[in-house]
Amino acid sequence: MKGNVKKAIVTRVRLAFLGVCLFSAAIIWKVSRIQFKEGEKWRALEQERRVVYQPVFATRGNILADDGKSMMATSLPFYRVAWDPSVVDEKVFRGGVDSLALLLSRFFGDRSQQEYRRRLVNAKRAKNPGLRYLRLNSRQINYQEKKMLSAWPIFRAGKNKGGVIFEKVDKRFRPFGGLAQRTVGFLNEDKNGAGLEFTYNRYLAGKDGEALFERLPGGNKPIYDGTEVKPQPGYDIQTTLDINLQDVAENALYKSLVQNDAQYGCVILMEVQTGEIKAVANLGKVADGVYREDYNYAFADQGRTEPGSTFKLASMMALFEENPSIQLDDTVNTGRSGSMRIGGAVKTDTHAYGKISVKQVVEVSSNIGVAVLTDREFNKKPERYAEYLKKFGLNKPLGFQMSGEARPYIKDPTDRSWSRTSLTTMCIGYELKLAPLQTLAFYNSIANNGVKVQPMIVKEIKQNGQVLEHYEPKVLIPKICSDETLTKLRAMLEGVVVEGTARAIRTPDYSIAGKTGTAWKFKNGQYTKMYSTSFCGYFPANKPKYSCIVVVDSPKRGNWSGAQVAAPIFREVADKAMARDAASQRPLLARAPVNKSHVPMVKAGMQDELMEVCQQLGVSTHSRAEGDDWVRATTSSDSGAKSLTWQSAAVRPGRVPNVQGLTLRDALFLLENRGLRVRALGTGRVQRQSIAAGSPVRRGSVVMLELAPIGSTPTIVIPTTPPAETPAHLAGNKLVMPSMEASAKTAAKPSPKSKAPKQLTVQTPLSKAKA
Repeated sequence: MKGNVKKAIVTRVRLAFLGVCLFSAAIIWKVSRIQFKEGEKWRALEQERRVVYQPVFATRGNILADDGKSMMATSLPFYRVAWDPSVVDEKVFRGGVDSLALLLSRFFGDRSQQEYRRRLVNAKRAKNPGLRYLRLNSRQINYQEKKMLSAWPIFRAGKNKGGVIFEKVDKRFRPFGGLAQRTVGFLNEDKNGAGLEFTYNRYLAGKDGEALFERLPGGNKPIYDGTEVKPQPGYDIQTTLDINLQDVAENALYKSLVQNDAQYGCVILMEVQTGEIKAVANLGKVADGVYREDYNYAFADQGRTEPGSTFKLASMMALFEENPSIQLDDTVNTGRSGSMRIGGAVKTDTHAYGKISVKQVVEVSSNIGVAVLTDREFNKKPERYAEYLKKFGLNKPLGFQMSGEARPYIKDPTDRSWSRTSLTTMCIGYELKLAPLQTLAFYNSIANNGVKVQPMIVKEIKQNGQVLEHYEPKVLIPKICSDETLTKLRAMLEGVVVEGTARAIRTPDYSIAGKTGTAWKFKNGQYTKMYSTSFCGYFPANKPKYSCIVVVDSPKRGNWSGAQVAAPIFREVADKAMARDAASQRPLLARAPVNKSHVPMVKAGMQDELMEVCQQLGVSTHSRAEGDDWVRATTSSDSGAKSLTWQSAAVRPGRVPNVQGLTLRDALFLLENRGLRVRALGTGRVQRQSIAAGSPVRRGSVVMLELAPIGSTPTIVIPTTPPAETPAHLAGNKLVMPSMEASAKTAAKPSPKSKAPKQLTVQTPLSKAKA
């Protein structure tokens, strides 16, 4: 029994062993067949799957400012460094591997020299081609670093003999940082985004190419076999934005937002005739005191709000068009209580104005006045009022060149939400919604003689400097209203700044026309005590060049009206725009006194310098002070002479020099070199000095100088001895105690009591040198 069991077990073991041997033989046969008989087939299949075509991304085009040179967004090339040792000669490798490892270790700093050498050697000695391609570091280097690495041992032999491969990676870069960040926009990996980058992606993106890449463990190695298709770089977009004005707008807006702790704000500056947007700033609050361009409030949905009082101008335009007999001096009774029930709703004003003119209704921004006039004219025909708003183009988008423009909402009597109070509520800027850009386009049409143009932000599309597409200004409405209506509206807008709600921003240098706006914020089904403030207008009012709108949402810290918050931003932007516009400065320069004489007004100074200036101006001079440094003019232009004659003004050692007629710089040189201390009052040349010329010098004594422009009558009385403290009548002046290095620019401000006429400095050849 036991023998049979043992025999059965042995038989089974033998059968199992035989089965294993047969199975192993089958594996060996199959492997041999694959290796030798089917090897070529499988190797070809593996090669086919390992080598694939991949896209080679095109370089993205640039976004340029209006000058066509300043780049607001560009693509900079960066590189990842890889190495293919299969093409490197053994002798070259052995001679440079140590130096290359040291340089790589010092440059990247992530591995020691020994580690880099071991990686290079292992890649060179590897028999598997897939292990030989080596990406040296994941860090991306710039072009200058690429040039440096290209000169290193082994690498200097180039791609075909040194094996170095620089894989190009384009990165989007903004030379001006966050300037106009939201307007420039972005584009993510899903091809979604905002701004110009998103809207003009089909131009900026270019056309991708393709090339063969070999899939390897260290990364995909490019194969240059002549079949690759080169990418076509994207086109450049030239915008209408002015970098300097953009910076001015953003800085002015940012200061106001921080000062008023507001929620967000925007500024749009536009050329009147062309509709070109020169600046558009959007800043939203992301933390206490921190604001960023997080959303395009200028024309997108989130910036679409009830405009408030800036919309009153549209209502007045409708009134004048419907009834041309309404004159600016007609009176309107707004009551003496500051509130009045009109059209089924109570309207209120900040003050009780009583009877005021139609012009004053807009100047003081009277809700009651506008509501009374509108109700009187359109109460029985509200559809007529709505038709005028449509005629003005307020119910349609502008067709702006950037995607995302908000659709305006203008209520119509056919709407289900229309009520008997809607007319008098809409006329003062509620129950309707407009984006700031849409309000600005309306005001711009008034400045542009009734021509409503489409705002534009892109002028040209270029490739290598060649213009492929040029955009011309587009007229939306040839004539928005009659010339008579335009005249009335312009008078009211100028009156707002001259004697109305915005009189605080009035300036004598140029004229401004505009309208303040203060609208309650509607939240959770009711109006709150938070406000959206605005100011919209144009300048200079007599010959408009720019139109501008400023919106600041939810200001706090005491200021709440458009006159307090938005209007000062408008003024700051307007000042900077006018200051840098040469054509607009001509009226200012014309006010400066004109010296018709051909001989410059010269009193005294250093002979060499004065002679050089006169020579440059072609003025004849005669000197009676040969060899003397300091001279005085015995004849000058104010005496009708046609040449200048100098006489000596020698300074005696140990004596106080006569500095009358000298510039402050020259006076400081003479006086402080003798140990005297100087205090100066006024601006211009020295008219009087407190210590008489020729007096003995007492080192440390204070000399007070009275300065005044040539031709003015000085009124400041200088005491013979310096006072212990500033007298009350000079309390408004700044006492200047310059050092040896002080210049004429350190002169003090003129006294408040001085009657000298205010003068503007005119740049002439004489003013560039010391005379």
